[in-house]
Amino acid sequence: MLSDKQKTIKVGLVGLGIVGTGTLEVLCRNQKEILRRAGVNIIVTDVASRDAERVRTIINNMQSCEVKPKIHENAIDVANADIDILVELIGGCKIAKDIIIQAIKNKKHIVTANKALIANHGKEIFKLAQENSVMVNFEAAVAGGVPIIKALREGLSANKIEWIAGIINGTTNFILSEMDSKNLPFDEVLKQAQELGYAEIDPSFDIEGIDAGHKASIMASLAFGIPLKFSNAYIEGITQIKSIDMQYANELGYKIKLLGIAKNSPKGIELRVHPSLLLKEHILANVNGAMNAVMVNGDAVGQTLYYGKGAGSEPTASAVIADLVDVVRSIDTKTIGRVPYLAFQDNALVDTPILNIKDISTRYYLRLNVTDKTGVMAIITQELAKNNISISALLQKEPQNSQKVDIIILSNVVKESAVDNAIEAIKAQVEHDDIVKIRLELL
Repeated sequence: MLSDKQKTIKVGLVGLGIVGTGTLEVLCRNQKEILRRAGVNIIVTDVASRDAERVRTIINNMQSCEVKPKIHENAIDVANADIDILVELIGGCKIAKDIIIQAIKNKKHIVTANKALIANHGKEIFKLAQENSVMVNFEAAVAGGVPIIKALREGLSANKIEWIAGIINGTTNFILSEMDSKNLPFDEVLKQAQELGYAEIDPSFDIEGIDAGHKASIMASLAFGIPLKFSNAYIEGITQIKSIDMQYANELGYKIKLLGIAKNSPKGIELRVHPSLLLKEHILANVNGAMNAVMVNGDAVGQTLYYGKGAGSEPTASAVIADLVDVVRSIDTKTIGRVPYLAFQDNALVDTPILNIKDISTRYYLRLNVTDKTGVMAIITQELAKNNISISALLQKEPQNSQKVDIIILSNVVKESAVDNAIEAIKAQVEHDDIVKIRLELL
């Protein structure tokens, strides 16, 4: 056990935005409960913010916070302060990486919610941490308060993971849910999401799928024992999804969700983020609003589900503090490095290739808005047949005040490259306004 002199663990907190403020508030409010779990007092002694007055006001208004931390304007000063653990919650890569590297060199343990940093620079950070015998915990980097990292690293360690599929971005899930339930256009719902604080002023990180891509790549590494491979992931956002596609999907018995998917196959790893059709009855199809959910399929356990708030002040703070408690327990029992960063032993990671999206096989939803004239359907079916694409369902609407008509096709399982070839051939022969392809996921 820790000696009396070590009964208080000192924490430096970099970034006092929404999550940082929530972390400080929950640590102070639940201090006695956390002490019972951790066995030591966890006290924030140093914080960093460029707006010192704002932070001072926040701290002074926290009645539950008995120990007032020292406020630094320069974040690197926290990395050099007399602390045991540095919590990084500023996001981004450049500044955050510099602060974390400095803290590790100073033998400080790290807790971070920074999915971009882990996805892009995790290998370097983990190597340096190992050399300095410190921990780097990152539960809050994926799905906020949902403990999916711990599940993959520890709870499912007996399993060969076969696939992971998750709704791991609350902003896009809110947008798609509203488009579906209220039949609203994308731009209108995006504006609403921004007004409610679900989406940033520049929402591209979320709506283009990048945020979900970071999270999916982290989960893939933990699931399959591969190096972090964000740069190899296929990423497609939701900006091309129209409310009409929501309507047609509903008519055919499906919902559209943005999924992060990682699958293990004999040819390699599928690592992809994109909109997907799911059967209405599927559990992920019923995850709405800003909620997150991840399904993991293991050979021994079967399918497991992890559901909850994927963002927000206190849900994310819950994951940050859980990581703090985990670090403290490891310090106390001298078991630093008990669980490998990426779940598998470092010398057991296998550089399995990530499959090109054109080489994956699934089903597809196609919406072809084409000229309504004789022979068009024959051309479409002919090109599909040439590429060995069989049709499982077909829906055609009568034209409404237009010479164009929507033809909706659901395919059976086929290789993506074949679908792309068929679409290009159809485009070359048929007058069209819009041809939309959405994957129909088999889970």
